[in-house]
Amino acid sequence: MNTLFMHCRPGFEGEVCSEISDLAAQLNVAGYAKAKAATACAEFVCTEEDGAERLMRGQRFAELIFPRQWARGVFIDLPENDRISVILAHMADFPVCGSLWLEVVDTNDGKELSNFCKKFEGPLRKALTGAGKLVEDASKPRLLLTFKSGREVFLGMADAGNSAMWPMGIPRLKFPREAPSRSTLKLEEAWHHFIPRDQWDDRLHSDMTGVDLGAAPGGWTWQLVNRGMLVTAIDNGPMAESLMDTGLVQHLMADGFTFKPRQPVDWMVCDIVEKPARNAAMLEEWIGEGHCREAVVNLKLPMKQRYAEVKRLLERIADGFKARGIKVDIGCKQLYHDREEVTCHLRRHDIKKTKSR
Repeated sequence: MNTLFMHCRPGFEGEVCSEISDLAAQLNVAGYAKAKAATACAEFVCTEEDGAERLMRGQRFAELIFPRQWARGVFIDLPENDRISVILAHMADFPVCGSLWLEVVDTNDGKELSNFCKKFEGPLRKALTGAGKLVEDASKPRLLLTFKSGREVFLGMADAGNSAMWPMGIPRLKFPREAPSRSTLKLEEAWHHFIPRDQWDDRLHSDMTGVDLGAAPGGWTWQLVNRGMLVTAIDNGPMAESLMDTGLVQHLMADGFTFKPRQPVDWMVCDIVEKPARNAAMLEEWIGEGHCREAVVNLKLPMKQRYAEVKRLLERIADGFKARGIKVDIGCKQLYHDREEVTCHLRRHDIKKTKSR
C-alpha cells in the first residue's frame, strides 16, 4: 500500500509528478514520482510503508490542481480466469470498504476496457459482499480498482470524502441544447467542483448579477442566465439571439480587460484566450477592488513548466490579497472539460450581497 496512483488528463503526467513531489516534500514523505507520457496516469512510490496514507491524510484532494483521482494501494497481476479469487486474496489485509468503483485511464486503450469493467463489476461486487469486504457505508473507505488491462489492475483505496466526486474524476454532465457552445460545460463543472451542491441555492440564484468577460457567443452567460441572474456580457463579437431574447442579458461591445462595473456584482466569469499572467492580474484586480464577490476565470497554460507557472501565479494572487488585507478563498483545478488550461475560483468574504432586483 505504499504507492499513490493518480489519474490525469493525457499529456499532463509531468505536471502531476511535479505537483505530488512538491506535496511530498512539504509533508516530509520520502519517495519518487514516475509516469509515462500520454498514459493519463502517474504514480508516487513511497519508500516508507505508510507514506501514501500520510500523503492522502495531509492533503485535501479537492485542492490538488492536476490529479483527477487518487488512491493508495498496489498493482497486481490477474490470470485469464478466476480474477476475483486473486483480488480477494490480495484484499486479505484491506479494511472493509463502503463503496466500489471500477475505473480505467482516460486513453483509447482505457476506453476499450470499459465494457469489460461493466460486466466484471456485478460478479466482483457480489463476491466482495459475500466475503465481508464490501458494505454500503459512506463512512468507510472506497475501494478503487483501476484496470490498466484485463491482466493488470491497481487495487487501491481512498476516503470517499477525500477523493474525486465521480469515477476517474470525470463528471457526467449533459450538454444543454439551448446553450450556444460546449464551453458552457466548463462553468457548470466548475460550480460542481468549487461550490458544495447544498450551497447552490444561496450562491447561485435569481437575485444575483453577473458579468461575463469575453462572453460571445454565450456559453458561460447561458449558465448564469439559467440560474436566473441578470448578466452583462462583454465582447466585441455577437451573442446568441436566444440569450438576448431572455431579457436577462445586456451585451456591451467593449474590451474585457478594461471594462469595470458601475457597482459590485455577485459573479464575474471569464474564458478569454490570453496569456495566463494577464488573466491572473485581471482576476486579482476584480476581487481585490471589490468589483465582484466570486469569480471563475480560466488560465491558459504555457507549453512548458505548466505546474510551476500555475503555482507562481497563484502565489502572486495570494500575496496581492495579503497586501490588501482581505480574505479570499482561492481554488484552482484542471477540470475534465478544460484543455490546455486550469480553472480558478475565488471568493471574497467581506462584500455584502448586491441589490439587483
